[in-house]
Amino acid sequence: MKSSPHAHSTDEQHTVHATDPDSGRGPVWDAGRGPGGAGDTGRAADRDPGPGEPPAVSSAESDRTWPAVSVVMPVLNEERHLADAVRRILSQDYPGELELVLAIGPSRDRTEEIAQQLAAEDPRVVVVPNPTGRTPQGLNIAIKASQYSIIVRVDGHSLLPPDYVRVAVETMEETGADNVGGIMAAEGITPFEKAVARAMTSKIGVGNARFHTGGEPGDVETVYLGTFRRSALERVGGYDETFVRAQDWEMNHRIRQTGGRIYFTPRMRVTYRPRPNLRALAKQYYHTGRWRRVVGREHQGTLSLRYLAPPMAVLAMAAGAVAGAFGFWPGWLVPGAYAAGIVAGAIVEGRGLPVSAWVRLPLVYATMHISWGIGFLTSPPGLGQTSAAKS
Repeated sequence: MKSSPHAHSTDEQHTVHATDPDSGRGPVWDAGRGPGGAGDTGRAADRDPGPGEPPAVSSAESDRTWPAVSVVMPVLNEERHLADAVRRILSQDYPGELELVLAIGPSRDRTEEIAQQLAAEDPRVVVVPNPTGRTPQGLNIAIKASQYSIIVRVDGHSLLPPDYVRVAVETMEETGADNVGGIMAAEGITPFEKAVARAMTSKIGVGNARFHTGGEPGDVETVYLGTFRRSALERVGGYDETFVRAQDWEMNHRIRQTGGRIYFTPRMRVTYRPRPNLRALAKQYYHTGRWRRVVGREHQGTLSLRYLAPPMAVLAMAAGAVAGAFGFWPGWLVPGAYAAGIVAGAIVEGRGLPVSAWVRLPLVYATMHISWGIGFLTSPPGLGQTSAAKS
Protein backbone atom coordinates (compact mmCIF):
# COMPACT_ATOMS: atom_id res chain seq x y z
CA MET A 1 0.00 0.00 0.00
CA LYS A 2 1.31 3.43 -0.91
CA SER A 3 2.31 5.42 2.15
CA SER A 4 1.60 9.08 2.68
CA PRO A 5 4.18 11.57 1.42
CA HIS A 6 3.13 13.79 4.32
CA ALA A 7 3.90 11.37 7.16
CA HIS A 8 5.97 12.97 9.91
CA SER A 9 9.30 11.31 10.61
CA THR A 10 9.45 12.82 14.11
CA ASP A 11 6.43 10.86 15.27
CA GLU A 12 6.73 7.42 16.61
CA GLN A 13 4.18 5.88 15.14
CA HIS A 14 -19.53 32.44 0.14
CA THR A 15 -17.61 35.32 1.55
CA VAL A 16 -14.80 34.71 3.88
CA HIS A 17 -11.94 36.67 5.33
CA ALA A 18 -8.54 36.16 3.77
CA THR A 19 -7.17 34.37 6.82
CA ASP A 20 -6.61 30.73 7.69
CA PRO A 21 -8.55 29.72 10.82
CA ASP A 22 -5.57 27.69 12.04
CA SER A 23 -2.29 28.35 10.28
CA GLY A 24 0.94 26.71 11.34
CA ARG A 25 2.15 23.22 12.07
CA GLY A 26 0.65 21.72 15.18
CA PRO A 27 2.35 19.41 17.67
CA VAL A 28 2.51 15.70 16.96
CA TRP A 29 -0.02 13.68 18.95
CA ASP A 30 0.66 10.78 21.27
CA ALA A 31 0.66 7.41 19.53
CA GLY A 32 -2.67 5.57 19.69
CA ARG A 33 -4.61 8.72 20.47
CA GLY A 34 -4.48 11.04 17.51
CA PRO A 35 -2.61 12.74 14.70
CA GLY A 36 -0.52 15.83 14.30
CA GLY A 37 0.22 17.72 11.17
CA ALA A 38 0.97 20.90 9.37
CA GLY A 39 -1.15 23.95 8.85
CA ASP A 40 -1.25 25.81 5.59
CA THR A 41 -2.56 29.20 4.66
CA GLY A 42 -3.63 27.91 1.27
CA ARG A 43 -3.37 29.84 -1.96
CA ALA A 44 -5.54 31.82 -4.30
CA ALA A 45 -7.26 29.94 -7.11
CA ASP A 46 -5.25 31.76 -9.74
CA ARG A 47 -4.93 29.28 -12.57
CA ASP A 48 -7.08 27.26 -14.91
CA PRO A 49 -8.27 23.95 -13.47
CA GLY A 50 -6.67 20.78 -14.74
CA PRO A 51 -8.39 17.46 -15.40
CA GLY A 52 -10.53 16.37 -12.47
CA GLU A 53 -10.09 19.68 -10.64
CA PRO A 54 -12.95 21.97 -9.52
CA PRO A 55 -14.25 24.56 -11.99
CA ALA A 56 -12.62 27.97 -12.22
CA VAL A 57 -13.82 30.66 -9.83
CA SER A 58 -14.54 34.30 -10.49
CA SER A 59 -11.77 36.92 -10.53
CA ALA A 60 -13.11 38.39 -7.28
CA GLU A 61 -12.82 35.04 -5.52
CA SER A 62 -9.38 34.39 -6.99
CA ASP A 63 -8.11 37.47 -5.12
CA ARG A 64 -8.93 35.83 -1.79
CA THR A 65 -6.78 33.31 0.02
CA TRP A 66 -8.74 30.21 0.98
CA PRO A 67 -7.40 27.88 3.68
CA ALA A 68 -6.12 24.54 2.50
CA VAL A 69 -8.25 21.56 3.49
CA SER A 70 -7.55 17.90 4.25
CA VAL A 71 -10.42 15.46 3.73
CA VAL A 72 -10.05 12.23 5.73
CA MET A 73 -11.99 9.05 5.05
CA PRO A 74 -11.78 5.72 6.94
CA VAL A 75 -12.74 2.98 4.48
CA LEU A 76 -13.64 -0.70 4.93
CA ASN A 77 -15.49 -2.90 2.45
CA GLU A 78 -16.71 0.05 0.37
CA GLU A 79 -16.20 -1.39 -3.11
CA ARG A 80 -19.68 -0.30 -4.22
CA HIS A 81 -19.50 3.33 -3.11
CA LEU A 82 -15.84 4.35 -2.84
CA ALA A 83 -15.17 5.60 -6.37
CA ASP A 84 -18.31 7.73 -6.44
CA ALA A 85 -17.63 9.15 -2.96
CA VAL A 86 -14.04 10.05 -3.91
CA ARG A 87 -15.04 11.73 -7.17
CA ARG A 88 -17.57 13.85 -5.29
CA ILE A 89 -14.75 15.05 -3.05
CA LEU A 90 -12.23 15.74 -5.81
CA SER A 91 -14.80 17.72 -7.80
CA GLN A 92 -15.64 20.07 -4.92
CA ASP A 93 -16.26 23.67 -5.95
CA TYR A 94 -13.56 24.89 -3.58
CA PRO A 95 -10.90 27.42 -4.66
CA GLY A 96 -8.24 26.42 -2.11
CA GLU A 97 -5.89 23.46 -1.91
CA LEU A 98 -7.54 20.13 -1.14
CA GLU A 99 -6.15 16.70 -0.38
CA LEU A 100 -7.91 13.42 0.38
CA VAL A 101 -6.43 10.83 2.74
CA LEU A 102 -7.97 7.34 2.59
CA ALA A 103 -7.32 5.06 5.60
CA ILE A 104 -7.97 1.60 4.19
CA GLY A 105 -8.89 -1.24 6.49
CA PRO A 106 -8.44 -4.97 5.76
CA SER A 107 -11.38 -5.21 3.39
CA ARG A 108 -12.84 -8.43 1.99
CA ASP A 109 -13.64 -6.88 -1.37
CA ARG A 110 -11.78 -4.74 -3.96
CA THR A 111 -11.71 -1.62 -1.79
CA GLU A 112 -7.92 -1.39 -1.54
CA GLU A 113 -7.45 -2.00 -5.26
CA ILE A 114 -9.92 0.74 -6.10
CA ALA A 115 -8.28 3.13 -3.61
CA GLN A 116 -4.83 2.58 -5.11
CA GLN A 117 -6.19 3.15 -8.60
CA LEU A 118 -7.82 6.42 -7.51
CA ALA A 119 -4.53 7.55 -5.93
CA ALA A 120 -2.65 6.73 -9.12
CA GLU A 121 -5.09 8.84 -11.13
CA ASP A 122 -4.97 11.94 -8.92
CA PRO A 123 -1.99 13.15 -6.82
CA ARG A 124 -4.37 14.74 -4.32
CA VAL A 125 -5.35 11.24 -3.10
CA VAL A 126 -3.15 9.62 -0.44
CA VAL A 127 -3.65 6.03 0.74
CA VAL A 128 -2.56 4.87 4.21
CA PRO A 129 -3.20 1.54 5.96
CA ASN A 130 -5.61 1.15 8.87
CA PRO A 131 -4.64 -2.31 10.19
CA THR A 132 -7.53 -2.62 12.67
CA GLY A 133 -10.21 -1.54 10.21
CA ARG A 134 -11.97 0.36 13.00
CA THR A 135 -13.32 3.83 12.43
CA PRO A 136 -11.64 5.86 15.23
CA GLN A 137 -8.24 4.33 14.52
CA GLY A 138 -8.69 5.00 10.80
CA LEU A 139 -9.62 8.62 11.45
CA ASN A 140 -6.61 9.22 13.68
CA ILE A 141 -4.27 7.57 11.16
CA ALA A 142 -5.70 9.62 8.29
CA ILE A 143 -5.45 12.87 10.23
CA LYS A 144 -1.85 12.07 11.18
CA ALA A 145 -1.03 11.59 7.48
CA SER A 146 -2.78 14.83 6.46
CA GLN A 147 -1.01 18.16 6.20
CA TYR A 148 -3.53 20.99 6.43
CA SER A 149 -5.14 22.89 9.29
CA ILE A 150 -8.78 22.21 8.44
CA ILE A 151 -9.94 18.58 8.60
CA VAL A 152 -13.10 17.43 6.81
CA ARG A 153 -14.35 14.03 7.91
CA VAL A 154 -16.16 11.91 5.30
CA ASP A 155 -17.32 8.28 5.22
CA GLY A 156 -16.90 5.90 2.33
CA HIS A 157 -20.65 5.76 1.67
CA SER A 158 -21.26 9.50 2.02
CA LEU A 159 -21.98 11.60 -1.06
CA LEU A 160 -21.00 15.27 -0.74
CA PRO A 161 -22.76 18.05 -2.66
CA PRO A 162 -20.40 20.25 -4.75
CA ASP A 163 -20.37 23.15 -2.29
CA TYR A 164 -19.92 21.13 0.91
CA VAL A 165 -16.31 22.10 1.69
CA ARG A 166 -16.84 25.74 0.69
CA VAL A 167 -19.87 26.07 2.99
CA ALA A 168 -18.00 24.35 5.82
CA VAL A 169 -15.08 26.79 5.61
CA GLU A 170 -17.41 29.77 5.33
CA THR A 171 -19.39 28.65 8.39
CA MET A 172 -16.25 27.96 10.41
CA GLU A 173 -14.82 31.41 9.73
CA GLU A 174 -18.12 33.22 10.28
CA THR A 175 -18.89 31.50 13.61
CA GLY A 176 -15.45 30.74 15.05
CA ALA A 177 -16.63 27.19 15.79
CA ASP A 178 -14.20 24.30 16.27
CA ASN A 179 -16.43 21.86 14.39
CA VAL A 180 -19.21 22.54 11.91
CA GLY A 181 -21.59 20.09 10.30
CA GLY A 182 -24.99 19.75 8.74
CA ILE A 183 -27.77 17.37 7.86
CA MET A 184 -27.46 13.62 7.47
CA ALA A 185 -29.80 13.50 4.49
CA ALA A 186 -30.86 9.85 4.40
CA GLU A 187 -32.06 8.77 0.97
CA GLY A 188 -33.20 5.27 0.08
CA ILE A 189 -33.53 3.43 -3.20
CA THR A 190 -35.52 0.30 -2.34
CA PRO A 191 -38.90 0.47 -0.53
CA PHE A 192 -37.24 -0.67 2.71
CA GLU A 193 -34.45 1.91 2.43
CA LYS A 194 -37.00 4.64 1.73
CA ALA A 195 -38.88 3.68 4.88
CA VAL A 196 -35.65 3.79 6.91
CA ALA A 197 -34.72 7.14 5.38
CA ARG A 198 -38.09 8.61 6.40
CA ALA A 199 -37.74 7.19 9.92
CA MET A 200 -34.21 8.59 10.26
CA THR A 201 -35.41 12.08 9.38
CA SER A 202 -38.45 12.14 11.67
CA LYS A 203 -38.73 12.96 15.36
CA ILE A 204 -40.67 9.74 15.96
CA GLY A 205 -37.69 7.77 14.72
CA VAL A 206 -34.68 9.65 16.10
CA GLY A 207 -35.89 12.44 18.38
CA ASN A 208 -35.07 16.10 17.86
CA ALA A 209 -31.41 15.93 16.76
CA ARG A 210 -31.01 18.70 14.20
CA PHE A 211 -28.49 16.80 12.10
CA HIS A 212 -31.26 14.23 11.49
CA THR A 213 -34.39 16.35 11.25
CA GLY A 214 -33.05 19.78 10.28
CA GLY A 215 -33.63 23.09 11.99
CA GLU A 216 -32.16 26.52 12.56
CA PRO A 217 -28.38 27.04 12.56
CA GLY A 218 -26.73 27.26 15.95
CA ASP A 219 -24.68 25.55 18.65
CA VAL A 220 -25.43 21.86 19.21
CA GLU A 221 -24.06 18.84 21.09
CA THR A 222 -22.88 17.04 17.99
CA VAL A 223 -23.10 17.05 14.19
CA TYR A 224 -22.90 14.46 11.44
CA LEU A 225 -19.32 13.83 10.26
CA GLY A 226 -17.93 17.34 10.84
CA THR A 227 -15.30 19.80 9.64
CA PHE A 228 -12.72 20.49 12.36
CA ARG A 229 -9.93 22.86 13.20
CA ARG A 230 -6.79 20.79 13.64
CA SER A 231 -6.02 22.82 16.76
CA ALA A 232 -9.24 21.57 18.37
CA LEU A 233 -8.40 17.94 17.57
CA GLU A 234 -4.93 18.40 19.03
CA ARG A 235 -6.38 20.06 22.12
CA VAL A 236 -8.50 17.02 23.00
CA GLY A 237 -6.16 14.33 21.68
CA GLY A 238 -8.21 13.22 18.70
CA TYR A 239 -10.72 10.40 18.59
CA ASP A 240 -10.80 8.08 21.59
CA GLU A 241 -9.96 4.75 19.99
CA THR A 242 -11.79 2.74 22.65
CA PHE A 243 -15.09 4.00 21.25
CA VAL A 244 -15.88 1.65 18.37
CA ARG A 245 -19.21 3.47 17.99
CA ALA A 246 -20.39 6.93 19.11
CA GLN A 247 -16.85 8.32 18.74
CA ASP A 248 -18.18 11.51 17.12
CA TRP A 249 -20.48 12.38 20.00
CA GLU A 250 -17.80 11.53 22.56
CA MET A 251 -15.11 13.71 20.96
CA ASN A 252 -17.49 16.59 20.35
CA HIS A 253 -18.33 16.45 24.05
CA ARG A 254 -14.64 16.83 24.91
CA ILE A 255 -14.31 19.73 22.47
CA ARG A 256 -17.22 21.49 24.19
CA GLN A 257 -15.82 20.69 27.63
CA THR A 258 -12.57 22.44 26.69
CA GLY A 259 -14.33 25.60 25.57
CA GLY A 260 -14.97 24.82 21.91
CA ARG A 261 -18.15 25.23 19.90
CA ILE A 262 -19.96 22.65 17.76
CA TYR A 263 -22.09 24.41 15.16
CA PHE A 264 -24.92 23.10 12.99
CA THR A 265 -25.91 24.64 9.67
CA PRO A 266 -28.63 23.26 7.40
CA ARG A 267 -26.62 24.52 4.42
CA MET A 268 -24.36 21.47 4.77
CA ARG A 269 -26.11 18.32 3.59
CA VAL A 270 -24.59 14.89 3.07
CA THR A 271 -26.47 12.12 1.29
CA TYR A 272 -26.54 8.99 3.45
CA ARG A 273 -27.55 5.51 2.26
CA PRO A 274 -29.54 3.62 4.93
CA ARG A 275 -29.06 -0.03 5.83
CA PRO A 276 -30.58 -2.30 3.16
CA ASN A 277 -32.50 -4.79 5.31
CA LEU A 278 -34.10 -5.33 8.71
CA ARG A 279 -31.25 -7.39 10.12
CA ALA A 280 -28.61 -4.78 9.23
CA LEU A 281 -30.79 -2.00 10.66
CA ALA A 282 -31.33 -3.87 13.92
CA LYS A 283 -27.60 -4.54 14.26
CA GLN A 284 -26.77 -0.87 13.62
CA TYR A 285 -29.17 0.45 16.27
CA TYR A 286 -28.35 -2.29 18.78
CA HIS A 287 -24.66 -1.38 18.74
CA THR A 288 -25.41 2.35 18.73
CA GLY A 289 -27.48 1.89 21.89
CA ARG A 290 -24.71 -0.12 23.56
CA TRP A 291 -22.06 2.49 22.85
CA ARG A 292 -24.22 5.48 23.70
CA ARG A 293 -24.51 4.08 27.20
CA VAL A 294 -20.70 3.84 27.34
CA VAL A 295 -20.54 7.56 26.56
CA GLY A 296 -23.05 8.18 29.35
CA ARG A 297 -20.93 6.23 31.83
CA GLU A 298 -17.74 8.08 30.95
CA HIS A 299 -19.35 11.52 30.74
CA GLN A 300 -21.89 11.75 33.53
CA GLY A 301 -24.95 13.92 32.98
CA THR A 302 -25.02 13.56 29.19
CA LEU A 303 -27.98 11.16 28.91
CA SER A 304 -31.05 13.20 28.04
CA LEU A 305 -34.61 11.91 27.65
CA ARG A 306 -33.95 11.39 23.93
CA TYR A 307 -31.43 8.68 24.78
CA LEU A 308 -33.41 7.19 27.67
CA ALA A 309 -36.76 6.92 25.87
CA PRO A 310 -36.00 3.69 23.94
CA PRO A 311 -34.76 1.65 26.94
CA MET A 312 -37.66 2.96 29.06
CA ALA A 313 -40.11 1.88 26.36
CA VAL A 314 -38.53 -1.57 26.13
CA LEU A 315 -38.73 -2.05 29.91
CA ALA A 316 -42.34 -0.86 30.02
CA MET A 317 -43.42 -3.17 27.19
CA ALA A 318 -41.56 -6.12 28.67
CA ALA A 319 -43.18 -5.54 32.08
CA GLY A 320 -46.61 -5.21 30.49
CA ALA A 321 -46.17 -8.39 28.45
CA VAL A 322 -45.02 -10.36 31.51
CA ALA A 323 -47.98 -9.08 33.54
CA GLY A 324 -50.35 -9.98 30.72
CA ALA A 325 -48.84 -13.45 30.38
CA PHE A 326 -49.50 -14.04 34.10
CA GLY A 327 -53.16 -13.14 33.80
CA PHE A 328 -53.17 -9.40 34.42
CA TRP A 329 -54.72 -8.51 31.09
CA PRO A 330 -54.33 -4.70 31.41
CA GLY A 331 -50.59 -5.32 31.08
CA TRP A 332 -51.09 -5.94 27.36
CA LEU A 333 -52.26 -2.35 27.02
CA VAL A 334 -48.66 -1.11 27.25
CA PRO A 335 -47.22 -2.89 24.19
CA GLY A 336 -50.58 -2.39 22.49
CA ALA A 337 -50.42 1.35 23.04
CA TYR A 338 -46.86 1.45 21.68
CA ALA A 339 -47.89 -0.47 18.55
CA ALA A 340 -50.87 1.82 18.00
CA GLY A 341 -48.66 4.86 18.50
CA ILE A 342 -46.07 3.90 15.89
CA VAL A 343 -48.78 2.92 13.39
CA ALA A 344 -50.43 6.31 13.88
CA GLY A 345 -47.06 8.01 13.61
CA ALA A 346 -46.29 6.13 10.41
CA ILE A 347 -49.60 7.22 8.90
CA VAL A 348 -48.69 10.86 9.52
CA GLU A 349 -44.96 10.74 8.80
CA GLY A 350 -45.28 8.41 5.83
CA ARG A 351 -47.25 10.79 3.67
CA GLY A 352 -45.71 11.06 0.23
CA LEU A 353 -43.96 7.69 0.41
CA PRO A 354 -44.79 4.91 -2.05
CA VAL A 355 -47.23 2.45 -0.52
CA SER A 356 -44.56 -0.26 -0.57
CA ALA A 357 -42.38 1.90 1.70
CA TRP A 358 -45.24 3.25 3.81
CA VAL A 359 -46.38 -0.20 4.95
CA ARG A 360 -42.84 -0.96 6.15
CA LEU A 361 -42.51 2.21 8.23
CA PRO A 362 -44.11 0.91 11.49
CA LEU A 363 -41.79 -2.10 11.48
CA VAL A 364 -38.79 0.15 10.84
CA TYR A 365 -39.75 2.43 13.75
CA ALA A 366 -40.15 -0.55 16.08
CA THR A 367 -36.83 -2.07 14.98
CA MET A 368 -34.95 1.17 15.58
CA HIS A 369 -36.53 1.82 19.00
CA ILE A 370 -36.37 -1.72 20.38
CA SER A 371 -32.90 -2.55 19.06
CA TRP A 372 -31.49 0.70 20.45
CA GLY A 373 -33.23 0.11 23.79
CA ILE A 374 -32.04 -3.48 24.15
CA GLY A 375 -28.52 -2.46 23.21
CA PHE A 376 -28.55 0.28 25.84
CA LEU A 377 -29.94 -2.01 28.54
CA THR A 378 -27.51 -4.86 27.83
CA SER A 379 -24.39 -2.71 27.43
CA PRO A 380 -21.80 -4.42 29.68
CA PRO A 381 -20.02 -2.28 32.28
CA GLY A 382 -16.60 -3.13 30.83
CA LEU A 383 -17.44 -2.10 27.27
CA GLY A 384 -15.10 0.62 26.07
CA GLN A 385 -12.71 0.10 28.97
CA THR A 386 -9.04 -0.80 28.64
CA SER A 387 -6.87 -1.97 31.49
CA ALA A 388 -4.18 0.55 30.61
CA ALA A 389 -6.18 3.68 29.90
CA LYS A 390 -9.39 3.33 31.88
CA SER A 391 -9.88 1.69 35.22
